[in-house]
Amino acid sequence: MAELPSGLLEACVVVGASGDKLRDVYQLHQQKKSVEAPLLDAEVLQVHIPPFVSKETSSSQAIGPAFSRVQRRRSFIKKKRRDRVPDPVHNGEAANHSEGSSTTEDISVPKDLDLIALPQLCFPGGLQLASEQREDAYHFLVFTDLFGNRTHGVVAQYHRSVQSCQDGASQNGHRWNSSKSRLFTPFAVCVISKFPYYNALRDCLSCLLVQLRPARHADFEESMKEFSAKLSLVPIPPSGQLHVSFSLRPLQVVLPSREDQDGPIIDINLHLPFLSFSHATLLQILSCLLQEQRLVLFSCDWARLTLVAECLLLYLQPLSWQQPYVPVLASGMLDFLMAPTAFLMGCHISHFEEVAAETEDLILVNIDEGLIQSSWAEVIDLPAIPLTAAESFISRAESLQLHYDLELCHLGSATDPNILRCQRRDWQRRLNKQIQNICLELVVNIFRGVQDFLNHEHRVFNSEEFLRSREPSDQLFYKKVLETHIFHSFLRDRLNRKQDGFSRMEQSTRNLTHRNRAVTDLPRRPPMSELARNGYSSYASPDHRLSRRLGASMPNLDQSVHETLAAISPVRPASLRKMTPDIGLKFPQKAVKVFHLPEFPPPLAYHYVQNYYSEMVARLGRAINATPPDEAALLARYHYLRGLVNTVSNRRLDALEDFQSLYKTDSDIFPLRMVKSLVDSLPEAERLQADRRPELKRLISRLKRDQERELERRGSGHEEGAIKRFQLPKKYMQLDEFVKCVQESGMVKDQGTIQRLFDALTVGHQKQVGPDLFRVFYTIWKETEAEAQEVCLPASVLEHIEASECVFKLSSSVKTSRGVGKIAMTQRRLFLLTEGRPGYVEVAQYRDLEEVKVSSAPFLLLRIPSLKLRVRGRRETFEANLKTETELWHLMVKEMWAGRDMADQHKDPQYMQQALTNALLMDAVVGSLQSSKATYAASKLAHFDRIKMEVPMMVPRTTAETLKHKINPSLELATPRAVDVLLYTPVLDLKEVLSRAKRRNGSETKTCIESAISRKQTFKGSRLFISWSNVSGSIHAFLHHSCL
Repeated sequence: MAELPSGLLEACVVVGASGDKLRDVYQLHQQKKSVEAPLLDAEVLQVHIPPFVSKETSSSQAIGPAFSRVQRRRSFIKKKRRDRVPDPVHNGEAANHSEGSSTTEDISVPKDLDLIALPQLCFPGGLQLASEQREDAYHFLVFTDLFGNRTHGVVAQYHRSVQSCQDGASQNGHRWNSSKSRLFTPFAVCVISKFPYYNALRDCLSCLLVQLRPARHADFEESMKEFSAKLSLVPIPPSGQLHVSFSLRPLQVVLPSREDQDGPIIDINLHLPFLSFSHATLLQILSCLLQEQRLVLFSCDWARLTLVAECLLLYLQPLSWQQPYVPVLASGMLDFLMAPTAFLMGCHISHFEEVAAETEDLILVNIDEGLIQSSWAEVIDLPAIPLTAAESFISRAESLQLHYDLELCHLGSATDPNILRCQRRDWQRRLNKQIQNICLELVVNIFRGVQDFLNHEHRVFNSEEFLRSREPSDQLFYKKVLETHIFHSFLRDRLNRKQDGFSRMEQSTRNLTHRNRAVTDLPRRPPMSELARNGYSSYASPDHRLSRRLGASMPNLDQSVHETLAAISPVRPASLRKMTPDIGLKFPQKAVKVFHLPEFPPPLAYHYVQNYYSEMVARLGRAINATPPDEAALLARYHYLRGLVNTVSNRRLDALEDFQSLYKTDSDIFPLRMVKSLVDSLPEAERLQADRRPELKRLISRLKRDQERELERRGSGHEEGAIKRFQLPKKYMQLDEFVKCVQESGMVKDQGTIQRLFDALTVGHQKQVGPDLFRVFYTIWKETEAEAQEVCLPASVLEHIEASECVFKLSSSVKTSRGVGKIAMTQRRLFLLTEGRPGYVEVAQYRDLEEVKVSSAPFLLLRIPSLKLRVRGRRETFEANLKTETELWHLMVKEMWAGRDMADQHKDPQYMQQALTNALLMDAVVGSLQSSKATYAASKLAHFDRIKMEVPMMVPRTTAETLKHKINPSLELATPRAVDVLLYTPVLDLKEVLSRAKRRNGSETKTCIESAISRKQTFKGSRLFISWSNVSGSIHAFLHHSCL
């Protein structure tokens, strides 16, 4: 049987006191034997779950006509005996609605629905009878199973007179004695859904109670069943800008869609915590959640507990709370607070003093008074959120307009309640979006730059380097957060390259230079222009400078184009970088469309339900025909909904055609699991029909390929959830272990380069690298980067170099033929930074070099080693008395020169980038070996210089003239791989290229082509080549001159 699509209703449960107990209590009350209204045990009275109707002629292939994943899994037994006072009934056992029945009825319930605890949660303060009618009350529940999956419930409590609950009371007037006092009993109706539609389900229950008040008690169960059956017919909208609306008289109920595929459904008023707490207190609460403390919320209103708790967790998105979460604790569940683990729970305010006195290490949050305190002290001694992130949050939050009444000042009085509700929904949606952006900005400011410390291939997070990159005053906060499950889950998403709101905002708020830096090369340092804007650390204290030099991060030089966009952070710690107000927050809001479902039919008759689905399919068809082709996203949502309806109404082939259309419009919402189940459930006759339809045949073939790739991926042992912390080695390493360790450290990824590094470090020794040697090498590698970041270039020097240039190596102060100063090496040139009054003297660009050699300069009776450079177009030779550094600089400059020549010949900047890697590795090798063989060992890394001398790589003249820009297709890989497929697009619109590429290979292609599009903005008039490697599963883009 095919997997049924998700629907609004999971189950509908009625909870209250049993009829027998009510009869006994009522008799005692009428005899004046009981003055106070008694407190009774709540029991499950009714359980309604879909599907509610099925085809009259049963078919083994039939799919139940309801949007629900619920299947009949186990039985819930309800027993009732006639004219006998029942034995005490435990919570979760139900009283039958039929007084005269002595049979046993089996009721199926979802296996993850706990009916034992549900009665207590529906009446968390206890089920108490009342002597007068009371107002209806609503509250909200969250259920979490062992796997962390959450189910949501909305509970409506309403009162009926006990007399009306007795059989025949409403029909036989002679049994009514108006002179006697009346007694009212509460009932609870709990609607359970897989989705957090709190406002929508509350609206549904409000409509239900309007119908139940005048109804006879004998009709109660039938009304409940019809209500549940109607909700089971409501589909859940896919992510995007299409909402679903349906009518439950007298209200029009709207189900908002989630903003994107991985985002949460938000049907809640997100500003409630802003009304309850000051901004400083709210930040304290969020800090406690990030550090996974044991939090307890208190309020006199049960509904407020869940709503505030849900808002707080939504504020932390995309971080997801991983600990126990029970926002409503009934009075009999307070022992849950003794759990030793972190948790987030909620209690009634009446238990505040008891909980504070009896438990330790709790964070107590009083929602009603807007206060936070600990159970062991008046002051909470926990690290606060980093200062600048907190200041940015407060400044943005102060601009929020939280009061809807101010929005109504210019409006007249609404005569239609649905119009008034629509206005309020629009206002709330805009406010929710603003709050989401502000909170997302807070999370981005806290964890900005975390991806710079990740090694995706080996799934390693360099936590020590990340901590050292933070401001010292913030490190205690980060130490606690880095050990939490919530951060581990967040880190796993980063390693899986999840493109969520965090990734988009973090990327969009990076400096423009960072985003464009991968066009020609991949520098490892902040551009000097950026350092000039953000300040230097040159004048920091020696202690602080030491910390910076030991802790600066150097991401992988061979990282992918996508990773290079996330360039190294400025010298100013990321935890202190403040965003400009509103930057990154002004995302364009998409226009929202609402699809109105047809009026509900009699929901318990099969043919009426089928007609209802047919009408829905017809409406969706008209909507598709009326939507212009350029609104592909909206068309995809209509096709998705129609596919769901066709699925539940047994039109399998039509459903598959609708889902196939998603590949042409928006493959992000393609329901892969559901379509696989649908294809597997096709009977033989329909399978043959599908094979005769080209589109469906193509869809089935694609699913088979996806299944094979998934099995292959699982067989490879790749664990997407595994995360390792990088640690320096503790034992001697052979070549294979050394390669893995270097790759995990993030220094280099290319195996050929690492093998040459291994040869360099083991010159004259046994072929293994010891832990002490590697530790020294790694430290020098990091210190070299930190020293370069401390270079302070005045404005007069910055105007001579390009904005994207970075200083990678700086010599000691030396005498040269152009003056005294320090020689600086960037990825493009060598220049002299003169001493005294800082000045700029151009030495050479690498492509202009004609000769590089070691010489000697006379000094008194000595000859001092020097480096001589002959530059094209200059008569005089540049000479620098580098002394002991001469041999190293000779190797580095020659390697950079050879790399530039090869990059120019092949139109491939990656040669230059690789040469830069080799030069920096030479420097670290010489510094770590400190022996007479150090220079010889470093020469093992002179890869391009050796190629240039031994086997010159010539590019044919025709290729050199026509090739505009080449990108290495093995850039992301540790070893070179062949390209299997090339796609050439002859001057197509780039948006069309992106759309086609997405259909070809999913979101990874989308990211790659977007990167290529950004590069095409630089290479005007170029055409775009895209390649897929079946071996590696990677996608790359090529840009060539338009004459090709």
